[in-house]
Amino acid sequence: MTSAATPRSGTVLFAHGSRDPAWRAPIEAVAARMRQLSPGALVTCAYLEFTAPDLAAAVQELLAQGAARITVWPMFLGAGRHAREDLPRLIDQLRQTHPDVPMHLQAAIAEDPRVLDAMARSALDSP
Repeated sequence: MTSAATPRSGTVLFAHGSRDPAWRAPIEAVAARMRQLSPGALVTCAYLEFTAPDLAAAVQELLAQGAARITVWPMFLGAGRHAREDLPRLIDQLRQTHPDVPMHLQAAIAEDPRVLDAMARSALDSP
């Protein structure tokens, strides 16, 4: 539970993006589920390319909603070039733009053991 003395945290679900507008549906579904699980959660999606909003716009949106710190979750199955190089560079730029806002970059989502477990269980349960 967030108290008045606890800074609000905002979460950005960061994905690659696509020219196909339907591609974003699973990422947006994760954000919607987070809001269901934690009403009032400050969560938004951002995309590297082809899809809006970009990371800077998503962070600005969260700050406007009252976030005092930001966590970015790369919604990638692995730590490829975008996760290893592009995203850290974008985070560094945001830290320069917002030096008073702590920004935390998580590892790629599929590196989380809970996500790996859910993926493995889903694959085992499939027909």
